[in-house]
Amino acid sequence: METSTTLGLKAFGAPNVVEDEIDQYLSKQDGKIYRSRDPQLCRHGPLGKCVHCVPLEPFDEDYLNHLEPPVKHMSFHAYIRKLTGGADKGKFVALENISCKIKSGCEGHLPWPNGICTKCQPSAITLNRQKYRHVDNIMFENHTVADRFLDFWRKTGNQHFGYLYGRYTEHKDIPLGIRAEVAAIYEPPQIGTQNSLELLEDPKAEVVDEIAAKLGLRKVGWIFTDLVSEDTRKGTVRYSRNKDTYFLSSEECITAGDFQNKHPNICRLSPDGHFGSKFVTAVATGGPDNQVHFEGYQVSNQCMALVRDECLLPCKDAPELGYAKESSSEQYVPDVFYKDIDKFGNEITQLARPLPVEYLIIDITTTFPKDPVYTFSISQNPFPIENRDVLGETQDFHSLATYLSQNTSSVFLDTISDFHLLLFLVTNEVMPLQDSISLLLEAVRTRNEELAQTWKKSEQWATIEQLCSTVGVQLPGLHEYGAVGGSAHTTTAAMWACQHCTFMNQPGTGHCEMCSLPRT
Repeated sequence: METSTTLGLKAFGAPNVVEDEIDQYLSKQDGKIYRSRDPQLCRHGPLGKCVHCVPLEPFDEDYLNHLEPPVKHMSFHAYIRKLTGGADKGKFVALENISCKIKSGCEGHLPWPNGICTKCQPSAITLNRQKYRHVDNIMFENHTVADRFLDFWRKTGNQHFGYLYGRYTEHKDIPLGIRAEVAAIYEPPQIGTQNSLELLEDPKAEVVDEIAAKLGLRKVGWIFTDLVSEDTRKGTVRYSRNKDTYFLSSEECITAGDFQNKHPNICRLSPDGHFGSKFVTAVATGGPDNQVHFEGYQVSNQCMALVRDECLLPCKDAPELGYAKESSSEQYVPDVFYKDIDKFGNEITQLARPLPVEYLIIDITTTFPKDPVYTFSISQNPFPIENRDVLGETQDFHSLATYLSQNTSSVFLDTISDFHLLLFLVTNEVMPLQDSISLLLEAVRTRNEELAQTWKKSEQWATIEQLCSTVGVQLPGLHEYGAVGGSAHTTTAAMWACQHCTFMNQPGTGHCEMCSLPRT
């Protein structure tokens, strides 16, 4: 049942936008915290209510502070309920995005740097701790997802980066909370060293997003490692991120702000149609016990605005400090302040040059479920992860043939339900299946073995099996499924793959038609 507050907000707000399913669901929930009758304090009958047992609002700070562990940030939907409380029921509530740029269209004076007025000048920003967060929990579906990502660091000692793909669901531990569930990690092209990461251009980025969408997933965040081995015999790592150093460096905050700006949260209460972001940041780093821990963060909406309008810079020698730009002839930058406590205990306002980045960070609990969830199947001999050529782990038809020969499950859906394998089938250069794999993706999404078997009998899969057989690995049951392909299958079987460039050549030729090198 839709509440009256939700109805009141629709009249004043954004253009006609379609919010995420989880936002639509939570906006229709009651959200109140119901309490049972206290046998000692309540003096009324079983049908009555008093101050000791009346339902609490989802934004009740005293309730959140007494949870275990205490919750510093209310959920975003609880924050909306707080804004829409009262007599007007949120009639005039509008969530406006911060702007650090001069408003265009002011004709009363010359443009900047020759003129500015109070109408077009952006307001000064005083950084405050954000009272709400758009995502309240990050949960990896199982340990295997995280362990396979960490394997790169374990084998090379270099830091690594990945995109989190999953879905947003209700987080029931916090009133009207949202959880980001991680089902897979995609690793884009990158150059990693022991203390740095450089992302390269990814030509497959759009295709990966499309495949994930057909699997019912979306990009929910990013993850990177910051691990330094301390004792290889004990398997311990250095505890480097803490209250005495930093939790996120200024450069990482700027990167997180950039990602959040690229993935805005659709919101009907904002005149712009979007407000904040649900895109999360996860860090694999050493914990107090010198074991690998996963920490979750977001940056505040104020940080997103500073990053979007290019007002925030990192400090080279102090990773825990950022620096607000100064105005120049090319760009006007509003003054940025933060509040601090001096040595006498007085609250003072400081100019954000430099700026402690903890004013920009929102922490998010990161967990693993007691009962693991598996969107994709787990194999003892998994298919190689993309872009790991530096480890000698390549995605090609030889690795595919090896994977299929080692995974001989009678349930085809279990064999084929691998996120990295599905991406290879779509993006490989020899025989990409982007136009003919929709049925298989639907089968994986719905866990429908019958649909998977139907796709297995297609000519495309028969051709894939023949390509695998050309690399010298005989697949079990190849003849059983080979007869389904018909004449097209027979023609493909006579073709041969070049050892040098993998181009599929017509039968009867002694040299490759692509690279002109001999067949043997």
